[in-house]
Amino acid sequence: MTTDVPDSAAQAADPDRQPAPATPARSYIAVQDSAEFAGLRRALRRFIFPMTVAFFLWYALYVLLSAYARGFMGLKIIGNINVALVFGLLQFVSTFAIAWAYSRYADRNIDPTAEKIKADLDAGEAK
Repeated sequence: MTTDVPDSAAQAADPDRQPAPATPARSYIAVQDSAEFAGLRRALRRFIFPMTVAFFLWYALYVLLSAYARGFMGLKIIGNINVALVFGLLQFVSTFAIAWAYSRYADRNIDPTAEKIKADLDAGEAK
């Protein structure tokens, strides 16, 4: 059984001792603890949580109207196309719109920071 001594304590006990090399696990933990990574997670949450709530409410509206407002949902708009069919198709449209919006959001707010973190991590592991 070995006792792991933190590098700073070991360095203080033996000034000639070199710090342990950065292992991938240490590097990943350092990245996870960084302010940059916290900002990246915050940026992701800023999009994901509101969009999830909005889509869930939109879907719940569709289900509730289908269950309790049959007269409204059965209204014919053009020919045999009724409100329920339009709302159902709009569910697909909104899904693709959210995917498109996330792609744009990620390109502007998430990917640049993620690429910088990855580059810094790769540069640290190459040393």
